[in-house]
Amino acid sequence: MKEVVVVIGPGSIGQAIARRVSAGKHVVLADLRDENASAAARVLSDAGFDVSTAAVDIASRDSVRALLARATGKGEVTRLVHAAGVSPSQASPATILKVDLYGTAVVLEEFGNVMAVGGSGVVVSSQSGHRLRALTPEENRGLALTPAEDLLGLPFLQPDQVTDSLMAYQFSKRGNALRVMAEAPRWGRRGARINAISPGIIITPLARDELSGPRAAGYRRMIDLSPVGRPGTPDEVGSVAALLMGPDGGLITGSDFLMDGGVTASFWFGELAPGNGS
Repeated sequence: MKEVVVVIGPGSIGQAIARRVSAGKHVVLADLRDENASAAARVLSDAGFDVSTAAVDIASRDSVRALLARATGKGEVTRLVHAAGVSPSQASPATILKVDLYGTAVVLEEFGNVMAVGGSGVVVSSQSGHRLRALTPEENRGLALTPAEDLLGLPFLQPDQVTDSLMAYQFSKRGNALRVMAEAPRWGRRGARINAISPGIIITPLARDELSGPRAAGYRRMIDLSPVGRPGTPDEVGSVAALLMGPDGGLITGSDFLMDGGVTASFWFGELAPGNGS
């Protein structure tokens, strides 16, 4: 039976990961917009990959289930790359929570039901989750364990608590990492693994939106004052994903890998620390 790699959100990072983990397998590229999936399919097909496309709205469980049915119709799902989402400059707090938090929880729940023995998945999260305030044990458990259909009803996620898009994004990305940790035991019972990657500023079209949006000065300051002093590339994320999803990463599951050039380290303990005027 053909092995299937499902890539949800086949943008620059999704494609970079797909190139590293999909040789000899069938790749299903899924996106909210057909034109995005088709554009990615042309690139990967020209590079020799066996590709098909599908439409998916991760904020809809029915849509995710339809994607799952399409993928399992192609063969045995052995890899999941979840790289879909919206950024703080692209959407309202409610939309960000619905797509980035709830949508990721649905994807993990549904794909965790079918992932093949020896399979692995990776969720592309964000450094932003590492700069949220410390959560209480109850908040952590709520983000990690609340069934997806009840997730947006958590008291601390209500509009009077989550007051702007950046806060919604940070909650969503912290929730992604916690969700991956909570799902790892369930995936493990199937003989599969799941991890997250939290990139910093990676030069993609989405990042370019941020670098020209209302928070552009803050993002450029993050880059300039980070220990590495530069943004990342999709291929660098692809390299980490290849480790996590391949045999060399066989002992790694339920983990979140921060790769942000040291921005978070600098935020907590260096030049980017709150109150530091440098």
